[in-house]
Amino acid sequence: MIRPTAFVVHDPSFEAVLGPDPQLTEVIATDAHEGLVYAPVEDALYFTTLPRFSTPRRPLVAIKRLALDGKRFPIRSERLITIEVDVHAANGMCLDHRGHLVVCEQGDSSHHGRISRVDPTSGTVDTIVDEWAGLRLNSPNDVVMKSDGTIWFTDPSYGYLQGFKAAAQIGDFVYRYDPATGRMSVVADSFVKPNGLAFSPDETTLYITDSGANQEPGSYHVHLPHHVIAFDVSDGRRLTNARLFAVTSPGFPDGIKVDDAGRVYASSSAGVQIFDPVGNLIGEIHLPGTVNFTFGGADRDVLFIATDTAIWAAITAARGPRLPHPAAQGVQPCP
Repeated sequence: MIRPTAFVVHDPSFEAVLGPDPQLTEVIATDAHEGLVYAPVEDALYFTTLPRFSTPRRPLVAIKRLALDGKRFPIRSERLITIEVDVHAANGMCLDHRGHLVVCEQGDSSHHGRISRVDPTSGTVDTIVDEWAGLRLNSPNDVVMKSDGTIWFTDPSYGYLQGFKAAAQIGDFVYRYDPATGRMSVVADSFVKPNGLAFSPDETTLYITDSGANQEPGSYHVHLPHHVIAFDVSDGRRLTNARLFAVTSPGFPDGIKVDDAGRVYASSSAGVQIFDPVGNLIGEIHLPGTVNFTFGGADRDVLFIATDTAIWAAITAARGPRLPHPAAQGVQPCP
């Protein structure tokens, strides 16, 4: 299925994103929900599935791997497999410098939330961090790894609001964890529900979405945040100069990414909204149900989009950022 009319131009600068022949094509029908990660060495896409709830209320979520075939879509269903790993309510994910998955586990009534490292080949799962100041994490939601090996993640209390976790012990914070020292610090505490996060290509700015307008499942409280906040990254470790970057509408933002030109991509209930580096809405990809997305492909010019019922590929002239190779800077990967 191809949807050529899905691209909406709000500013002429969006033409540089689209290029001469933009395409939006369904990759595969599947229950892709969050955590899209492209593994370039494998030409594969990893993602976490739409939660199914058991009784007692417990979210059942799988990590799946889709073996791609370049830009040839759609993909046959036999190329999609489930990774058999012991994780609990997995949500956002990223790759570490060794190619392993760094996973946000929300946990459930029997398992604590944590940030874990998953080797998809062996199925080995290790805890990276599961507490702050002796208190249990809430429901880790999304995670990114900086080129220096530090791990930055959001921890809203959605598990409690959605009825599968006990009441929160700590606030809805954003954290920085340094595997080299074992130190974790709160870098932002002003969010109602911190959600997606993404660094600018030079890592001097961190963008974080606040989905506070969504409280109970399916709710939308218009007086609560549904916006993107930008921060300066000072000394590579502190967030300063918080400022409103953009308000999304309709709905609230969840996933967020940047391209190599510094443009910001944020989800809304209508699809993907694209902003220039100063926060002007320049274009949209209309794809209702969009939750999360990631850049991938050999040329980093495919935006893979999850909509809970399918994965789509938006092929344009924009490219995902190429971060500095860690080995070139003497960076130690996650332990």
